[in-house]
Amino acid sequence: MTETQKPLDRLKEEILSRGNVPRHVAIIMDGNGRWAKERGLPRIAGHHAAVESVRDVVRAAGAVGVEVLSLFTFSVENWSRPREEVDALMLLLERTLPAEVPELDRNRVRLHAVGRLGDLPASVRRALGKACEALAGNDGLDLVLALSYGGQAELVDAAAALARDVESGMLRADEINAERFREKLSTYPFPEPDLLIRTSGEHRISNFYLWQIAYAELVFTPVHWPDFRAEHLYGAIREYQERERRFGGVAPAARRG
Repeated sequence: MTETQKPLDRLKEEILSRGNVPRHVAIIMDGNGRWAKERGLPRIAGHHAAVESVRDVVRAAGAVGVEVLSLFTFSVENWSRPREEVDALMLLLERTLPAEVPELDRNRVRLHAVGRLGDLPASVRRALGKACEALAGNDGLDLVLALSYGGQAELVDAAAALARDVESGMLRADEINAERFREKLSTYPFPEPDLLIRTSGEHRISNFYLWQIAYAELVFTPVHWPDFRAEHLYGAIREYQERERRFGGVAPAARRG
């Protein structure tokens, strides 16, 4: 029996009993278009179906004590998709964000967004701002939506911000270090991801959280995102819990030898 075939309650109990739950889980939500194509549906149908996956995974992550859940929702490269699909995605975001606020609020979720948010249509920015404001007082899971996000773009923006600080005299060039750089990233002050999951069978990170996932554990699954549910998340977390994280060091057993 594989991890994802075990009853959900049993998987949840195993995760909680182990104790080493990842603080931050990041997911590259891939496969919406392929899911739709396999069913003879337009691509946007896959994006609509994906909403239920997000809802289920947010609930499941909070239930096992994940502190931060990042979802790669729309990349800077996605703007190059056909205009019809991009417009449909923006409309879906605009309508889904306010509709999900009551559910997120019941689960004590706080909502955040990272990326070049100024690129989003004004109507989406308004919906996003209102949703974040409505949920700001909660004390549960931090849900981070990466929107118009690209890892390379983020690194360029962080470098430019540091350059401005040096130019203005707020910072000396020799004071720049990894921590100061991290403070300029859009994900600061969230902890860096412990676990990165990519769905739909692809084995690449596609310009997501390039700095942040330096020591993340990677899990790839063939499941298309619209079919991804709590049991798949829990299976990935159990796989994470079985791994030994050394962060470039040596395993304890090897040190003793």
